Amino acid sequence: MFFMPLSFLIGALILLSVEVTSAHAANLKPEGDYVVLLHGLGRTSASMKRLEYFFKEHGYRVVNLSYPSTCCSVEELADVHLDGQLRQAISDPAARIHFVTHSLGGIILRQYLSNHTLQNLGRVVMIAPPNHGSDLIDHLKASALARKLLGPGALELGTDPNAILNHLGPLDFPCGVIAGDRSLNPFFSRLLNGPNDGKVTVESARVDGMQDFLVLHSSHTWLIWRKQTLDQTLCFLESGHFSRRHEPAHHEL
Repeated sequence: MFFMPLSFLIGALILLSVEVTSAHAANLKPEGDYVVLLHGLGRTSASMKRLEYFFKEHGYRVVNLSYPSTCCSVEELADVHLDGQLRQAISDPAARIHFVTHSLGGIILRQYLSNHTLQNLGRVVMIAPPNHGSDLIDHLKASALARKLLGPGALELGTDPNAILNHLGPLDFPCGVIAGDRSLNPFFSRLLNGPNDGKVTVESARVDGMQDFLVLHSSHTWLIWRKQTLDQTLCFLESGHFSRRHEPAHHEL
């Protein structure tokens, strides 16, 4: 019977350990970049789980935050809740900090960055942000029940000229915006003017100062779960622009 020499076996194990360690290190961002995830209205960090797993697989340190989206104003959500959680979650002050937001999360980030400076701010991707408000909110405000369910933050996302959105100004940080143009709610879509994702129009998602803009054929809720969204978001964080080589040829909801 053939017996492997002990020294050879030990050497092979050491070599395997080095290879595994090297492969793991190669998958990590050498600068240790953070990606902070901010969910939308009425959601929790669970809605951003696919994004969380995706960016961890690509070597990022992911901070997937939850905040009381239906209980507070946009200003309070930004200047109290987001500010406090970032102070606790970011342990490496030298690392770059990227953000990926969904819906209301993008407005909260804009409010936060209007009052705070992040020295190591990286790139931002906003997914389905109501940057110019939503006609849907204008209609829902008429219902006392809807006002109670939506909360003060959502009620600030209408198209009123005095709304907080009109006071945030153009972006002064590198940002890409992804909008959806398919809806699962025909009733809501009828209340919106132009192509929309059932809650936000494509035009409302646009914002002055953005570096790139992309429309994907998906609905508001499911946009953050689409592989194309994940791939395009990663592309922007790493290059500062979206890829036009793999735009969807079919319609997704």
